[in-house]
Amino acid sequence: MYFSTLMHPCLSIVIPLFNEEESLPELVEWIDRVCSAHSYTYEVIMVDDGSTDRSWSVVRQLSQQYPSVRGIRFQRNYGKSPALYMGFRAAEGDVVITMDADLQDSPDEIPELYDMVKGEEGYDLVSGWKKVRYDNALTKNLPSKLYNAVNRSMTGIKLHDMNCGLKAYKRKVIKSIEVYGEMHRFIPVLAKHAGFKKIGEKVVQHRPRKYGTSKFGWERFINGFLDLLTIQFTSRFGKKPMHFFGVLGAFTFLAGFVFVVMLIIDKLRFGADFGLTNKPAFYIALTSMIMGTLFFLSGFVAELVVRNAADRNHYIVEEETN
Repeated sequence: MYFSTLMHPCLSIVIPLFNEEESLPELVEWIDRVCSAHSYTYEVIMVDDGSTDRSWSVVRQLSQQYPSVRGIRFQRNYGKSPALYMGFRAAEGDVVITMDADLQDSPDEIPELYDMVKGEEGYDLVSGWKKVRYDNALTKNLPSKLYNAVNRSMTGIKLHDMNCGLKAYKRKVIKSIEVYGEMHRFIPVLAKHAGFKKIGEKVVQHRPRKYGTSKFGWERFINGFLDLLTIQFTSRFGKKPMHFFGVLGAFTFLAGFVFVVMLIIDKLRFGADFGLTNKPAFYIALTSMIMGTLFFLSGFVAELVVRNAADRNHYIVEEETN
């Protein structure tokens, strides 16, 4: 690992990468040119997510050529979220910008993104919006629009392109959230649930891919929807799971109990002519009561897990007074 000689840069640029050896020299040179023109003290943190080409050799060469470049290398491919997590953990700048390594994100966007976070607007997070795209319209553009529409309706965050890799953050944001699994798609959602409400958007340039091929396929949309459900659930009920399982269990058990009472009343009215166990309602009632009990038990088990979790009392403090 190579570390910057800068004590406290004003800007950190985190770049996760996987098999991007051809684009890295051009990308770093472009970033250095832009940052030097604006007199930024900066660091570039390049996280090699287990590349199988010469990417790591290129990162090492760049770190020797540019003192501001730092390199982190995974032993194997873990995914974009773990790469961002490691980059966020290492970042020291007041403003943190993420971008992809494939040159489809333009470093010329850095000054405006920096100003939107550091300037008078003071956004906690700014997400790029690739309004004009050069991807395949059928396999990427249309699914992406549908995907983002679902995200907006479920999360209430009005971003056109939540999955855009080009984003800017206050340092406090990236130090307050944990990106894991494939949750990099929902960093604005994680930030919102952590209490960072000032989320903005900027139209950014989307450049045609110059080298290599895309590393993502159709499965990301399916996985993304499942991850969205997960993050919505854990954000609302992560510290109080019984509030979900208990309510669900109560309604389910109560519905089954009502069915049983109705069947017993009918049995008393019609006597021996009424076959209780021959009625579908009997098995529906029995199943509902069993499911309700299981939901309750799930809630109790989840509460035990939460109460023994190391971060059960982890809260973000904005400021304190004497």
